Amino acid sequence: MAHAAAAQPITVGVDTHLDLHVAHANDQLGRRVDTLSVPTTPAGYQALLTWAHRLGKVDAWGVEGTGSYGAALARFLAANGQVVLEVNRCDRQARRRRGKSDPLDAEAAARAVQAGQATVAPKTGTGQVEMIRSLRVARQTAMRARTQAINAIKALLVTAPCELREQLRDLPAATLVAGAAALVPGPITSPLAAARRALGTLAHRHQALSVEIKTLTAELDRLTATAAPKLVALFGVGQDCAGVLLVAAGDNPQRLRSEACFSMLCGSSPIQASSGKTVRHRLNRGGDRQANAALYRIVLVRLRYHQPTKDYLTRRLAEGKSKNEVIRCLKRYIAREVFAALQQEERHDPFTPST
Repeated sequence: MAHAAAAQPITVGVDTHLDLHVAHANDQLGRRVDTLSVPTTPAGYQALLTWAHRLGKVDAWGVEGTGSYGAALARFLAANGQVVLEVNRCDRQARRRRGKSDPLDAEAAARAVQAGQATVAPKTGTGQVEMIRSLRVARQTAMRARTQAINAIKALLVTAPCELREQLRDLPAATLVAGAAALVPGPITSPLAAARRALGTLAHRHQALSVEIKTLTAELDRLTATAAPKLVALFGVGQDCAGVLLVAAGDNPQRLRSEACFSMLCGSSPIQASSGKTVRHRLNRGGDRQANAALYRIVLVRLRYHQPTKDYLTRRLAEGKSKNEVIRCLKRYIAREVFAALQQEERHDPFTPST
């Protein structure tokens, strides 16, 4: 009897946090088996796996936050041959009805897997796309810091002493940074010397960030061309747009069942808004907004330089569509092209058990 109880099929849900994960196990009838809290360390992950195996045969793991706090746990479980599914945060109506706690969230994750609401494997985060994502984060923060630096230089010039302001006034950004970097402040004994020191410091920061951005851009160009050459070959898809779309799909784009799923992920699929005799669709405001913006930039490039796209715009405008509606149709079409290109790239998906 003890052996039969230990071999029962179970489903485990995990509510993930920065320092602690809470796991909840349900049997195949949805009844509670056990709950456990473990630290977010390799030893804690191993203890969690041992605990689950002691309870029975694990059918699947439902993990919240696989793109943030649960990323390391999802990779650990996949490396140990477990079936891992990505679980979204439970809906607010259920939280208001049942309350909010970590064990309840873990139980909701397990129930979402058993009910078939969670069916998508998480991003693996173990290949070139994860490398691209990391470098994109570094470059984006560097670009924001560089913008802050040049804005601070221009703001300081507004209140700088007259001789310094006239020296650097109305210069282009590159010339302004070079001129500010060449300033020699000397001892800080006057507002003029302090302004020179501040401008010089900001200019040197701007120059260092420019070198950093250039280096990161070169690495991103190389990685993007290597990871998805068919995607980069599409008309209007540059390195930046390709990087955004790759990050949205992940290292394992085969986790997306169809091009309709990818379109929904990018927020480019129309949403039904019909009622009664009214049949219409509305704009999709969900999905990955960075990927949606990348599709929009590709559309703009094609409308400017791609003759078939220009002809399509002319034809649909003649049919009574507005330009915004035509752009939405084009984004949906480009999402289909991008999905086909991603599916042609050969990558291994560690979250899909081998047969």
